[in-house]
Amino acid sequence: MSMPSNIQAMLDKRPCRNDVERRAALKEVIQEIALIGLGRGNFFSKAAFYGGTALRIFHGLDRFSEDLDFSLVEPDSGFNLGRYLPFVRDELGAWGFEIEVEVKAKIPSATIQSAFIKGGTLIHLIKITSVQPPVPGVPINEMLKVKLEIDIDPPSDAGFEVKYGLLPQPYAVRLYDLPSLFAGKISAILCRSWRDRIKGRDYYDYLWFLGRGVAPNLYHLEARLRQIKAWTDERPIGKKELLDMLEAKFSTVDFSLARADVAPFIQDSRVTQLWSKDFFISISREKL
Repeated sequence: MSMPSNIQAMLDKRPCRNDVERRAALKEVIQEIALIGLGRGNFFSKAAFYGGTALRIFHGLDRFSEDLDFSLVEPDSGFNLGRYLPFVRDELGAWGFEIEVEVKAKIPSATIQSAFIKGGTLIHLIKITSVQPPVPGVPINEMLKVKLEIDIDPPSDAGFEVKYGLLPQPYAVRLYDLPSLFAGKISAILCRSWRDRIKGRDYYDYLWFLGRGVAPNLYHLEARLRQIKAWTDERPIGKKELLDMLEAKFSTVDFSLARADVAPFIQDSRVTQLWSKDFFISISREKL
């Protein structure tokens, strides 16, 4: 039941102290193999990788990210995510994973298509560790899930780059460049609606970009906001307009909820202790 040596090498890069971290490592390995499968299907001739998982895999973001988010390079209402999923299933199977890949039923007017990678958590934890069942805290019927989403009506003016991975074998992925990834993250902060929840992961990633001196792609940000009618002014979005919007948003955020949201995805929650309206406004004025 042991995993191939290349998979073990991937896990060795992710030292785990408990089963929560082993679950996260398992999902990350599956995410990377899914990218290889998509590449085999020529998916990246039409699409680009973005979001928190793209940042973690290719830019070293130090928090775990659950989902695989993609965007078409050009709008295509006839795009069908389902045709690429057999490549993902077959690639995962070739590396020893007993996984199902299911497409979510499409809504005709929707611009987002979704699918899920699913498999038994317990059997895969046993494969990647030396533990024997039962595993405390892991129900026998627990399902591991990784969600794939793709935007088939992407906003304009994004920039792209190609990045490479080496494990479990060399592969290539087209993804948004860092300024465009930052624009997408700012758009999420300004516009994401999660009812009473605050996605603290967005705020964590926002600080990650600021700390690395990345300037957002304002053309792409404006295209995103205009697409959802969050910016209808005739003026283009410049730095002043962006800071005004962010400061207004930061003034409404319950940062205790933001800290609670991101805590399961980071190893040391003390890094969020300074989070407050004043902190985010001040650091944005200084670094953006």
